[in-house]
Amino acid sequence: MDLLTTLDGSMMQGFFPAGWDLARIDGCVDDDPNTISNRQEWWNEKFELIPCETLSDFDTFMGHEIAMTIRRAREAGKQLAMILPVGPMGMYRWAVFFLKEWGVNCDHVHGFNMDEWSDAEGNTLDSSSTGAFQYAMEQAFYGPLGDLTVPKNQRNFATTENLPTYAEKIEKIRSGGGDLAVVFGIGRVCHIAFWEPQFAGEYDSEDDWKAATHRIGAKLHPLTIEQNAITSFKSRTTKVPAFANTIGPGLFLNADHIIGGADGTLARGMQWQGLSLWMTLRHEPTPWIPSTYMPTQPGRLFYLTELAGPLEAECN
Repeated sequence: MDLLTTLDGSMMQGFFPAGWDLARIDGCVDDDPNTISNRQEWWNEKFELIPCETLSDFDTFMGHEIAMTIRRAREAGKQLAMILPVGPMGMYRWAVFFLKEWGVNCDHVHGFNMDEWSDAEGNTLDSSSTGAFQYAMEQAFYGPLGDLTVPKNQRNFATTENLPTYAEKIEKIRSGGGDLAVVFGIGRVCHIAFWEPQFAGEYDSEDDWKAATHRIGAKLHPLTIEQNAITSFKSRTTKVPAFANTIGPGLFLNADHIIGGADGTLARGMQWQGLSLWMTLRHEPTPWIPSTYMPTQPGRLFYLTELAGPLEAECN
């Protein structure tokens, strides 16, 4: 007895994205956690999966990768566009540490926050709110870098006015010889940024879906809201906005280098991200599961080994 055998007639019927085959999704999970790194035919040959035994390792390794990407671009004399997430977050402390230790000035970096909370019209959460992604980035990354920080006029946040300019700004950087690095986490429903799986049903073709650069006032899936209630709002679902402004696949699928992170463990064996990680790595790319495209790009995905499982029931 499980969800697959009890779904009919339940309140979960019709809850998941229409393009999800739950049996196929369940089949993405292997009972042997060690097989999670088995390469799939659609993975980019320069895509690497990096296991991390502890959260401290995860934060340090991922922070080092961000800092090295910034350092390499500076040493190469390149401008660097970086699409940046709020979640995961612990890696920013270490990115700051390494950049300051090495004395790397970040005036060649152009930051693009991938999303921000909004209402249905795209009006964003005030940047002074502790739940705002702009507030989080200023506190965790831009501020602590001090004199080495990214110039204020090169920090982009996903407001109604600024988000539509991202594609043109990034293209200008790349056409001038610069690179694009996409830093990301994986959502409970396998979104990248707040690009939700149900959006796939609104496009006539995969090519049209891939071309979309952003969305204003994106309607969030209930699992996304509950994920954020747990991870960012201390369980207070009533505080989580139901909409967000977000970049789309037209931006996050065009990276020169990706830096991904999956750190969704809680405590006492509890977690929220294991299935999402297995889906990302094992399900063939589909617009109905946006994160499945990330392994098709060059770069690294850091993950806590606990997420690999085995994903078996344990009453906590």
